[in-house]
Amino acid sequence: MRLRRWGWKRAVAGLAAAAVVIAGAVVIAVAVSRPAPLTVRNLRIPVVDGPHDNQHVLLDATFFTPPGNGRVPAILLAHGFGETKDAVRPEAEQLARAGFAVLTWSARGFGHSTGQVALDSPDYEVKDVEQLVSWLARQPQVLLDRPGDPRVGIAGASYGGAVALLAAAYDHRIDAIVPQSTWNNLATALFPNAAGGVPADGVFKKQWAGLLFTQAAGCVRFLAPICAMYQQIATLGRATPQAVSLLLRSSPASVAGRIDAPTLLIQGEHDSLFGLDQANANYQAIRRGGTPADMVWYNGGHDGGDQESSRVIALTLQWFERWLKPGYPAAVHPAARQPGFAVSRDRGFDASSEEEVLGIATAARYPGLGGTTHTTVRLAGPPQTIVNPPGGAPTSMSVLPGLGSFGSGGVAVDMPGQTAAFTSAPLKAPVQMTGAATVAIRVSGSPDITLFAKVYDVDQAGNETLPDQLAAPLRVVGAQAGRVVRIQLPAVDYRFAAGHQLRLVLTATDFAYATSPAPATYQVALAAAGLSVPADPALRIVDSGVPWWAWAAPVAALLAAAVILIGRRRFPDTLAGEAGVPLEITGLTKRYRDGQLAVDDLSLRVDSGQILGLLGPNGAGKTSTLRAAMGLIRPDAGTVTIFGRPVHPGAAALSRLGSFVEGPGFLPHLSGRANLELYWRASGRPAAGAHLAEVLEVAGLGAAIDRRVGAYSRGMGQRLAIAQAMLGLPDLLVLDEPMNGLDPPQIRQMREVLLRYAAGGRTVILSSHMLAEVEQTCTHVVVMHLGRRVAAGTVGEIIGDGAALVVGTAEAGRAVTVLRGLGGIESAEPHPDGVIVQPNGVAASAVVAALVGAGIPVDRVAPSRRLEDAFLALIAEPSRPEPGPSGEGS
Repeated sequence: MRLRRWGWKRAVAGLAAAAVVIAGAVVIAVAVSRPAPLTVRNLRIPVVDGPHDNQHVLLDATFFTPPGNGRVPAILLAHGFGETKDAVRPEAEQLARAGFAVLTWSARGFGHSTGQVALDSPDYEVKDVEQLVSWLARQPQVLLDRPGDPRVGIAGASYGGAVALLAAAYDHRIDAIVPQSTWNNLATALFPNAAGGVPADGVFKKQWAGLLFTQAAGCVRFLAPICAMYQQIATLGRATPQAVSLLLRSSPASVAGRIDAPTLLIQGEHDSLFGLDQANANYQAIRRGGTPADMVWYNGGHDGGDQESSRVIALTLQWFERWLKPGYPAAVHPAARQPGFAVSRDRGFDASSEEEVLGIATAARYPGLGGTTHTTVRLAGPPQTIVNPPGGAPTSMSVLPGLGSFGSGGVAVDMPGQTAAFTSAPLKAPVQMTGAATVAIRVSGSPDITLFAKVYDVDQAGNETLPDQLAAPLRVVGAQAGRVVRIQLPAVDYRFAAGHQLRLVLTATDFAYATSPAPATYQVALAAAGLSVPADPALRIVDSGVPWWAWAAPVAALLAAAVILIGRRRFPDTLAGEAGVPLEITGLTKRYRDGQLAVDDLSLRVDSGQILGLLGPNGAGKTSTLRAAMGLIRPDAGTVTIFGRPVHPGAAALSRLGSFVEGPGFLPHLSGRANLELYWRASGRPAAGAHLAEVLEVAGLGAAIDRRVGAYSRGMGQRLAIAQAMLGLPDLLVLDEPMNGLDPPQIRQMREVLLRYAAGGRTVILSSHMLAEVEQTCTHVVVMHLGRRVAAGTVGEIIGDGAALVVGTAEAGRAVTVLRGLGGIESAEPHPDGVIVQPNGVAASAVVAALVGAGIPVDRVAPSRRLEDAFLALIAEPSRPEPGPSGEGS
């Protein structure tokens, strides 16, 4: 549970953000930018706690007070599990400079405080906080509401967040709280059951529980009953009634209805320990009692992500300013207050800072995990049989607890034979999920069944993304003859793009959880065809967060743009309803005046919905082919048709084509929007036909669209050029080296742009030298060499099947031994990067799971033969036309 609330390297920026968000915060920002001297006192505060009030403990504490002689509100600042008061010192100094008296302390059992850890027990840690409140009431710097009752708030993350909630329930002198990334019920957090069962029937979160005790130096620091409880549940892999009772007593769930202090709940979206459901339960209980409460979902959590340091401090300051300081402006101006619900959403990548760019979506009210609207996404798939392996190994994997996604790409591993999958059709429109989706399934085959449910986002190339790396564990008892259960999936805020599919996966094992070692076979089927997806349409992005990048865009290719515009102007929408093949080239030949044979009898066909990569070394004829397809050059022989219409300069068919060839050309003193509008007006077509809003949504330009193009980065310039090519939403998009000069994050964004554009059945053709990116982006490939087509087909066909895998590991010797013993593996040998494996049909996920299960670290897994290898082999051969028919699938 080790979680720092804020990284303080960006404290000044954080307070500047607060100045934008809240009324009156300019004073805070000035105070931070010109730090005044603080008074800091290190203390040892004696407290008495325990069920019988006979345990004497000394708490190591520090008291920070701002300059001046007046009384000010106070804040108790609690640390996370495994930390001490020193972890929150920078935060304490910032709050003190904002005008609060701040008391930090090391909880009992941590740092230099005496006593043992009691897991935020009301008899121990909560009693300690009550006595700290009384200590504050005796300090001459602290504002009092009445004798013995200080004006005081409490904030903390994880372990500190729970004690904030519990203290507010037991001590009504506490006036406001800000708990972050914490629990409602420690029993349901450690023994969850997505089928709605009680903790006694839940699935043990063994990895997180193990980490919790490791951080506290084993059982030495815990009270003996807690240590005994952990040892028992870790051995059994199940909750006992005694464990559930103990954990519940240390949980806000036992007293949340008694909280009357206004509460700002801040919960992380990347959190497999305390998910959004835990914050939701706290919110519902607090609001039922009529206490004010707001909800924030931020992009961090126990599994990593962006902890949003500056934003979290701004929200916390605003909350305490509002509820603790007399005469705060928000009391007079409600519009200046924190909205009832705020969610962080990914809006792209800032290459200048190498950080994610987040937007903030807000709504007036928090709707709960059920949202305010629901979309039913139909799933399909037959009943399936899965097995729980003997010993529960090898295991599937969703997340590495505390470390976030497995590998840099967020890889989830689902073991073959242990997995059932049900998939939707490609989405016709984007689907926003905000909350917890639900689905009904039927399970049978065993009286006690444990499963793990998750929903993947599957793009057009078949790449799977598991939102926030979260899975929902469920245990179903009495299912020998069959039971229908409704599963609540993990709560997320995630957008599934048009053209993508949703895939419900149920696995028998998961690395983070305890499962039965007994072998078993289960049958899993859909009980209803629909996945119910919640959303909150009231959420609106209020801050896109798109950064200001400095880059001067080159001005080029204006003549090419003008030629295409002629085609669009002369033949507006005449072919909009006609069917046909997006692009077909037959026998294309082009020889230039200097005798160079650029294209030699080339034939290819591109069908709707494909993303075709046109590959070849310099001089292969790629650009000449694209220019012929755009009507910019006349071929010496052969034909080019777009949707069945012949192509020539000014051809009507070109009205259905958008292009970007040989670099973007824009007026640098105008904004991106003004450049696009000017370009479209030159076509002579109605303004509404540009579909500018849709184009900007696909291209992901955000607020930068209204900034001067001369200040764009290379990546933003490329994306603006793609947006220009997309104006009018042409059915065929032709791009020449769209990723040239981009850095890896910008390339990733460009890939997402192209996948979104093709999602609606449109066609994209791109030429590129970046073969690794083509492999991830394109569905089909044509390889050219010396003007001729030497290969064509899907990416998989070009690479070839049965390729060996290279497994990156520092323990190659052990890995070879493990893999040679894995059934089905043809061979495993040492390799400079680790181990090279001939899988002989065994899935890569099974290889990874076997190694991870044996305790062998895996850095990466990749085919030993990539598109680059296939490409180099093809162009190394004597140039010859590819045998067989020219058109099919290419």
